[in-house]
Amino acid sequence: MPQFIARADRVRDKPAPQPAPGLRADARRNLEKLRAAAAEAFSERGLDMPLEEIAARAGVSIGTLYNRLGPRDALVDAVVADPAAALVAAAVESAETITDPWGRFACFVEEMCAIQATDLAFNDVLARRLPEAEQTSAVCDDALAHVGEYLEQAQRAGALRPDVTVQDIFLIFWSNANLIRATDSVVPGAWRRSLALTLDGLRTEAAHPLPSAPSS
Repeated sequence: MPQFIARADRVRDKPAPQPAPGLRADARRNLEKLRAAAAEAFSERGLDMPLEEIAARAGVSIGTLYNRLGPRDALVDAVVADPAAALVAAAVESAETITDPWGRFACFVEEMCAIQATDLAFNDVLARRLPEAEQTSAVCDDALAHVGEYLEQAQRAGALRPDVTVQDIFLIFWSNANLIRATDSVVPGAWRRSLALTLDGLRTEAAHPLPSAPSS
């Protein structure tokens, strides 16, 4: 867990890219349209949404997009990082209302997976699909830091098998991201059954010896 906290704190202190001051009114409008179009498109289609389509939605040229917001990683940081951080904060707030350590851990994991299913930008954030976007990757680090905290609490309570690591939970998020992309248009909500089976397997009473742990 400490490596996630350290990285998240270090990157979070770095300010997000800001537009140049003194823009004309029409340039400001174009910037606002670009930001809105990008946020909507990423949420609907994920972080690999073609930038040309975002520019077309905003009614500007691709050159204007690059000039105002930069390459994909800068654009993602500008429009995705803050909303994604707010979603993690809301999930933390929900989990913190639960006093039972296992329930708190399971609640947070379920909240993260549920948000993945409704927001493909967040889905990609939690799967770390664009690590070059540092501000957005820091949101994933923050989520994993909270996972580590709740995981350790549940393990100390004897409810969660002791050999589970934060990296194991990241792989659950990564697998859920791909499951959602593959099944959402055919079997919406299929991820819920998969996650329920996975969480049952994390309980202490279900534990069997595991292969070696994944690297960080």
